[in-house]
Amino acid sequence: MKTIDIVVPCYNEEEGLEYFIQETNKVIDTIENYKFRYILVNDGSRDKTYLVMKKLAEKYFFVKYLSFSRNFGKEAAMYAGLKHSTADYVIVMDADLQHPPAMFPKMLEAIEEGYDCCAAMRSTRKGESKIRSFFSRTFYRISNKITDVKMPYGAVDFRIMSRQMVNSILELSEVQRFSKGIFCWVGFNTKWIPYENVERVMGTTKWSFWGLFRYAIDGITAFSVAPLRFISVLGFLISLVSFIYIIVTLIQTLAFGIDVPGYVTNLCATLFLGGITVLSVGVLGEYIGRIYMETKDRPIYILKYSNFECDKGICTPFPEKDVVDHDTVEVEELTENEEAENQEFAEDSEEE
Repeated sequence: MKTIDIVVPCYNEEEGLEYFIQETNKVIDTIENYKFRYILVNDGSRDKTYLVMKKLAEKYFFVKYLSFSRNFGKEAAMYAGLKHSTADYVIVMDADLQHPPAMFPKMLEAIEEGYDCCAAMRSTRKGESKIRSFFSRTFYRISNKITDVKMPYGAVDFRIMSRQMVNSILELSEVQRFSKGIFCWVGFNTKWIPYENVERVMGTTKWSFWGLFRYAIDGITAFSVAPLRFISVLGFLISLVSFIYIIVTLIQTLAFGIDVPGYVTNLCATLFLGGITVLSVGVLGEYIGRIYMETKDRPIYILKYSNFECDKGICTPFPEKDVVDHDTVEVEELTENEEAENQEFAEDSEEE
């Protein structure tokens, strides 16, 4: 029987995590010849997500969890889940049910057809503002033009991957990760299937506009040096125009005695060149910053709690039980130790 790990990054998902497990289990129950396991990754949540994970793991043998010492970001959470997976195939999805579990059968069909990966892409942007949709569409267009990785518009992290593909991804241990690009960069035969975007069942999005902007910049600088080439070409063109302007000015002054007004011209040129200089320094700074972060060789994440038998590398094999109990998991009143543990966890996150 083939095995499948479901990696689920979680950040402040206390309200909907149990419901996510219940709804996903309904789909899993209809799939034969595959054995599933959850790997829930708590990315330094400030609510009781960690405690909900613990209760779910105590109730269900097929739930494993990892909990970070602070918020390291969704990319780190996905990497941690992949690193701890041992299954034949791995599914990556969000806990807010915007990635429909009902797509599992279609994804498995693609795998059985011989594909190494089956990934989802949104055919609509339902539930998103027009401004966010515009910038998202712009990002995909720019990224596909200036980078080596080609992502269809609407591509998301929701996908199933073979063990070979997952192992290839884990070989890329860069700290500043852009998984959408990495998934495409490693290659492998991928089938894209569209789905309609759905609104969150519970809670609110954890992404701000600034966070998405930074994510887009990371995506471009991680896979392209086109911005560096652009400022090089721009510098050459400005130098060429400046040289031509100097020659014309000299001819007008020396040959024809025409006085060239200097104040406005100098002011405009200074402001223009100043803006270009600042822009160029900013682009260079992005790349230098990435180099700086990578050379420090810090870990991508730090674990604080886990119910795996080891803390790194290949961990905890699949349980031998095949029976899935879907009784509702009630998060009981916290004991004094659990309350103190949760308070300590929240305080650590706030300090960071």
